[in-house]
Amino acid sequence: MTELARLYLDFDSFFASAEQHFNPQLRGKPLGVVPLDVPTTGCIAISKEAKRAGVPSGASVETARAACEDMIFVVARPDAYVRLHRRILNVIESVLPVETVKSIDEVVCHLNYEQAADPHALAKHIKNALADAFSGTLTCSIGIAASGLQAKIAAELEKPDGLVVIRGGDMPGRIAHLALRDIPGISSGIETRLANAGITTIPTLWAMERKHARALWGSIEGERFWCELHGENVDRPETTKRMFGHSRMLPPDWRTPDKIHDCARQLMMGAARRLRRSEFAATKLTLSARGGGYRDGRGSKPDDRRWSKELVFRPVRDDRALLAHLREAAQAFAQTATFKPRSIGVVLHGLEPADAPQADLFGEATESGRSMESRQRDETLSSVLDQLRAAYGPNAASIGMPVEVPGGYLGAKIAFGRIPDDDDFNENPTEDHATHYCTSF
Repeated sequence: MTELARLYLDFDSFFASAEQHFNPQLRGKPLGVVPLDVPTTGCIAISKEAKRAGVPSGASVETARAACEDMIFVVARPDAYVRLHRRILNVIESVLPVETVKSIDEVVCHLNYEQAADPHALAKHIKNALADAFSGTLTCSIGIAASGLQAKIAAELEKPDGLVVIRGGDMPGRIAHLALRDIPGISSGIETRLANAGITTIPTLWAMERKHARALWGSIEGERFWCELHGENVDRPETTKRMFGHSRMLPPDWRTPDKIHDCARQLMMGAARRLRRSEFAATKLTLSARGGGYRDGRGSKPDDRRWSKELVFRPVRDDRALLAHLREAAQAFAQTATFKPRSIGVVLHGLEPADAPQADLFGEATESGRSMESRQRDETLSSVLDQLRAAYGPNAASIGMPVEVPGGYLGAKIAFGRIPDDDDFNENPTEDHATHYCTSF
């Protein structure tokens, strides 16, 4: 095993840098990327210039503008970022094979002996290749170390445009100045458990025994974390898909029960299309809402009021049945929720293979009074609509009148570990240069 076995590449302020790459007039200017064109929204990404001006991550529009009066705001365009991500992967792989895509702006590469012999030259080769292919705004920070976790920590040490190599003898001193929460894998809950065990610094974390880590985490993940922290790469079992879901921040005029149902309906149908493409059926649907709280010093809110409704049913995958279940959940929200939510989410879970045998004893109703024949007809209809959208565009067919939801991109949220496919987008693609400037504030 080489002393340096993993390279972690993390792009700096990716969404904001992408907009600056696409639109030269934004380069060198403080920029915030927001999910909605409304003054109550907050930044999901800020440019390097905005960070230098003192704008905190996740700042509200009001807070960001107070810190930097020249702040420019644009609305996120996930389809453009996904296309750029794919081009970036091609450039990286022209230098070094990508082992794992961790997110839209983070990748891990495995290093052999030859590649690890001169890590600084290798990293600079990658950076030069990216600079040749794209504008200078798309910078990245690279960490190289024995394990993926060590390399990720290294990539965070000197942002932006950093390059840090951590060798075995550098640990734990090289990261001793960090707080425990700066280490990926240590949540607030784990931090509390560690503190209760007298572990409050990096040196005491490093000195912890492997079995003690497993006990504190309460699972094998603690032992895996210990191994990665100490430079041992761990093979994790392949994850099993457990749910399909989407969420959406709501502007103030979309926080009524009817509007919430309209938005949830679009979110659910996007999740249902992914469900069918993956050949699953769902046995549960959960509608959830969050809101409440007061703005903190950064202008964000904790969303400490929550509501959710879970429905359980026989396996289904067609829009008609799922819309009926969603309608029941939405009615429950209208009757029992005591606050106006800032965000809602719809999750299809309790997954089963779509081809799993279903009982239909003597033609009895399968769910909601539907016969097996009716269910098959509804599944065929959903499949035909999916095919029409794939052939003629996302707006070619829908059940009921389509609703234009603020922010667009229903079903295509970019989350850590999930990069949308082209089929996830409910809108026609935007041109790379078509930056969507905010106009409401």
